[in-house]
Amino acid sequence: MMKASLLGCSFVVVTILGTGTAALAQTGSAATPAVESATPEAPSTAASATPIVSPSPAFSHLFKDTLNDFRRLPSRDTLTWLSIGAAAAIAGHTEDVSVTRSLSGSRNLDETFEAGNWIGGTPLQLGAAVATYTLGRVTSSPRASSVGADLIQAQALAEAMTFGVKFSVRRTRPDGSKRSFPSGHASVSFASATVLQRHFGWKVGIPAYGVASYVAASRLQTNRHYLSDVAFGAALGIVAGHTVTIGRGNARFAVAPVAAPGGGGIAFTWIGTR
Repeated sequence: MMKASLLGCSFVVVTILGTGTAALAQTGSAATPAVESATPEAPSTAASATPIVSPSPAFSHLFKDTLNDFRRLPSRDTLTWLSIGAAAAIAGHTEDVSVTRSLSGSRNLDETFEAGNWIGGTPLQLGAAVATYTLGRVTSSPRASSVGADLIQAQALAEAMTFGVKFSVRRTRPDGSKRSFPSGHASVSFASATVLQRHFGWKVGIPAYGVASYVAASRLQTNRHYLSDVAFGAALGIVAGHTVTIGRGNARFAVAPVAAPGGGGIAFTWIGTR
């Protein structure tokens, strides 16, 4: 079953990467005239603006911006993260049953991981994103509305990729229900964590990734997912978060989901400044 899953996953990855190539080429060619037409009298404040805060986006533009995110999706960065996710899923596959059975069989952990189901659920994740965006618009805060818009777009992108893979692979969950691979809770949680890290740095990013990891672990404990499900779901979320925040911040670390015999986690690798 997992071999079929990986083949299905590979098909989806190739499709995602392939369909946007022409769009990327068109975007790149269209950018040149815009640069050439810029006047030297442009206000100096635009050049000195902090890259982390973009102009407050109107709600009507969110749909268009989300479509642009899908066009930006095919990239070397996306391929890298999907490769990491696939490698982690393959590595974790050998421990899928044992890890899920071990965690779900411990009744003492029921209360510990109970909150993961609603923390990583779409209603809370998307609701928090919309609330942040709305608060930013009401208070005329460009930063809050920019963060909220990126969270909304990352959620949409993560959900679309997750369900695309789910319906292609159709892996059975540990509890016998359908569409296990990959984990949607993990993908949206890691998407939100990535957006927060890109906007606010690692002081916020590390706790956010900790919450996302908690959500992923809760899906194993509740017998809803396997280790490979949450590993690839985390990679999809990171891809979504990176895609909608291109140009945000100065990333100094690379973060990746990792699988190991009997468990898994998040690896942070120093990559320097940019």
